[in-house]
Amino acid sequence: MHRFTYRTHRLLLWAYELMPIMFIVLLTSSVSYGLELNNRSIAFASSLPSATTNYTVGFTLAASETLGSITIQFCSNSPIVYISCTAPSGFSDSAAVLNSQTGTSGFSINTVLSNQNTIVLSRTAAIAGAGPVSFAFSNITNPSSVGSFFGRIETYATTDATGSATDTGGIAMAITSGYTISATVPPYLLFCVGVVIPNYNCSQAQGNLINFGNLSTYSTAVAQSQMVIATNANSGYAIELSGNTMTSGNNVLPPLTSGQTSLPGTSQFGINLVANNNPSVGLNPLGPGVGSATSNYAQPNIYHFANGDILANSGQVSSYREYTISYILNIAKSQPPGVYSTTISYIGMAYF
Repeated sequence: MHRFTYRTHRLLLWAYELMPIMFIVLLTSSVSYGLELNNRSIAFASSLPSATTNYTVGFTLAASETLGSITIQFCSNSPIVYISCTAPSGFSDSAAVLNSQTGTSGFSINTVLSNQNTIVLSRTAAIAGAGPVSFAFSNITNPSSVGSFFGRIETYATTDATGSATDTGGIAMAITSGYTISATVPPYLLFCVGVVIPNYNCSQAQGNLINFGNLSTYSTAVAQSQMVIATNANSGYAIELSGNTMTSGNNVLPPLTSGQTSLPGTSQFGINLVANNNPSVGLNPLGPGVGSATSNYAQPNIYHFANGDILANSGQVSSYREYTISYILNIAKSQPPGVYSTTISYIGMAYF
């Protein structure tokens, strides 16, 4: 007879919660667009909407590279080269002319590859050294609306702008409304008279009285005064004499109504506007302006005096012009005694 013994085994059941294992894989993609162009710029002569103007495109190559073509693209939406470009409204470079190029040579506009908002420059591929490069264009029409627009520049080793760009860069620009600036230059006439006028400065004009003192039949009495005139009148100026000879009551010193030399012992009163040596008095016209004495008053040692005469004139705009008036006075032995005087006016006129 067999005896069976049952043993009981306790099984400990452990429950494991299986945790999912997560593998995270970061997938990235990269697109190579070459090095960034330094110091890039696009300057235009006019920023007015729809203006047809000159453009200058510049950039710096950071290192030597094979250079066969360059694209210059104008966009309304972004300067980033890998974003689709929207042409600015109204913009056109279709008639652009390449006027000059610096820092490189041999490029011309590829009219087959270029379009209304893209200029493609091509040449036989060659090494371009590091440094600044610029291209000057004319006959480009600005966008028709005020606001920002953008430029994109890409360089290629190929001659037809295919393949990967070697260097790239973007630029932001703006079209602005024009400012109308106006100013008025008023017509002016500056004129003054004095015994002395230092440095053509009318504010420093001095004196309005000439005293000849006692007269002699043996010598000529002389004196001088000055006038300064300036004007922006297109037809210039004139200076007119207004006045009469010297008198004492009913006694008169005869004026030189026809030009004469000074003759001591003969009653005379006359003037001129030049330097003289018989007697020594006066100066020729001075100053940065233009103009001269008229013929009756422009001959050295010849004196004249007639009311209403034009003493000096200029047919054009003139800066400061200084005239020195020489006066001579002689008396004959028969000249009646007395205190002789007169008031003479000089009238400056501008012909606008």
